[in-house]
Amino acid sequence: MSSIAKIFGLLVLLVFLFVSIIFAIVFLYLKISLPSISKLKNYNPPQSSILLDNKGKIVGFLGQERRIFVPLQKIPPHVINAFIAAEDANFFEHKGIDFLSLLRALYRNLVAGKIVQGGSTITQQITRAFLLSPERTLTRKLKEMILAWQIEKYLTKEEILTIYLNHIYLGEGAYGVEAAALTYFNKHVWELTLPEAALIAGLTPAPSKYSPLKNPDLALARRNYVLKRMAEVGYITWETAQYYSSQPINLQPQNVNIPLETAYFIDLVKNQLSKILPLDLIEKGGFKIKTTLDLEWNKKAYQNALTTLQTLFKNRNELPEIAVVCLNNKDGGIRVLIGGKNYIQSAFNRAILAKRQIGSAFKPFIWSKALEDKILEPNAVIPDEPIVLPGANNGEDWAPQNYDGKFMGPIDLKKALALSRNVVSVRIALLLGIERIKNLVQALEFNFPADLNYSIALGTYEVTPLEIARAYTIFPTLGYMTYPYAIEAIYDMDGKQIYKSEVFSKPVISPWTAYIMTEFMQEVVRSGTGTCAKALGVPVAGKTGTTQDYKDAWFIGYTPFYTCSVWVGYDKEKTLGKGETGGKIACPIWLSVMKGTSHTFQSFSAPTLTSENQFQ
Repeated sequence: MSSIAKIFGLLVLLVFLFVSIIFAIVFLYLKISLPSISKLKNYNPPQSSILLDNKGKIVGFLGQERRIFVPLQKIPPHVINAFIAAEDANFFEHKGIDFLSLLRALYRNLVAGKIVQGGSTITQQITRAFLLSPERTLTRKLKEMILAWQIEKYLTKEEILTIYLNHIYLGEGAYGVEAAALTYFNKHVWELTLPEAALIAGLTPAPSKYSPLKNPDLALARRNYVLKRMAEVGYITWETAQYYSSQPINLQPQNVNIPLETAYFIDLVKNQLSKILPLDLIEKGGFKIKTTLDLEWNKKAYQNALTTLQTLFKNRNELPEIAVVCLNNKDGGIRVLIGGKNYIQSAFNRAILAKRQIGSAFKPFIWSKALEDKILEPNAVIPDEPIVLPGANNGEDWAPQNYDGKFMGPIDLKKALALSRNVVSVRIALLLGIERIKNLVQALEFNFPADLNYSIALGTYEVTPLEIARAYTIFPTLGYMTYPYAIEAIYDMDGKQIYKSEVFSKPVISPWTAYIMTEFMQEVVRSGTGTCAKALGVPVAGKTGTTQDYKDAWFIGYTPFYTCSVWVGYDKEKTLGKGETGGKIACPIWLSVMKGTSHTFQSFSAPTLTSENQFQ
């Protein structure tokens, strides 16, 4: 061998050694600076908690990332295969880096003159999601490859797939395949069909771009690409791919981001949850929280109430606000809760926070106290005639008036309540005396001032829609006030029950009094101020309420199953307009709300009076 050849060979060897040393130094430097992969071994991601209604339907999610962990064995093979075919066909053969895919991607990028294909394996995608920044640099790519190689030595393929399928972002706020299945198809991942699985797998490169909610044509094309890839890899036949490629996308999207119909109720649940568990734990712990809400009824109630409100005020520049609360008489479970007409515009929950004068809707309690304490008999006759009392200010007289400005003379209790005679209510309050009325207020747990006066007979003190609905439950339950609640039970991610709500009620009036008052309030609906409620077609009892200058309109009505309160008014307490009474404004909205649920026809039961259920 010539000396020139020897020198050339030596130079090549030196260059090779130099490059190797440089590569080794770079490799060691990168390896030393790499983050630890140990946290992947015990993968335990934050999981959003799920709110369920009383029938098990999803109401919403609590947590910054909507993720619901599912073990790999619960994910069907066709779902797994769709992701592998779309993202990493050689997943089970490579050791974290697929060099053939990298070369193929490099070639296509060079031909296109831009990056059109990434060539990253599923394992590399995990390193980006968990361990590295999203920047596109050569250093980051080298780190990504080293980490992927380490992960493949540290974890099994099944463990890698479990992490990937539960962690990947799939659009619309959904992280992982279970959240995506619920978001797009309202079903669990193990219920997905083949084309549904292909659609979700196709979202991976660009969830917003391929979203079937935003870009259905692109989503369809991407789904068909995944079906084609599944056929090319051998997971399905070409005939199967062609058949499903010809099918349309059938979505059942769930609006889980800002559910307008349930947003006020969710706020109430979050408030109650914070008294049971730390909120940060709730938002990461993957709990299943069963609530009392009837989701379908609440949605229909919201839609019907808004439609009715818009019809009633169609010629107004500004719609008033509304609040609705519907309770299950049996246990106090909140079936419907609407805290305003638009949660996005105002998150103030009027159903539980807005205290407003109740007007004539307070009268049934005055009547019931007079009956309960034997001050009056049900067939008593009271004069509907002018009366003058000392006013709140010294030297001033108070002469209560009826709504129509007229007096009807002697009138029986039932008709007086049905026609909402103000003077009769004041006269009954005078017969009771302030102390008895205070005892009544205390029993109903209204937070009224200590220095009550007789204007209470006309509902001049303030309550919330939830408080008045709770108080009215004494009538359909034959005397027991049931306490409202929103959370039935809480289950951890293993399905173990960690909380169960207790049902509370207490006796306020006797069954006899409650039954008589229901008879009286059925007359309100039959021939009095609440006749619009007759259109429900089932037994209804209730009472209207209108405050001074028509600032508040109320209707609190009940059936044997539910008690619902409806309030209509402006937040700044301006008038709804002359003549806009509870019977004209609130009652039609109440009717529209109640039409949102199915009713079993049942009459109010008469009490069976025994020594056990009679009390003073």
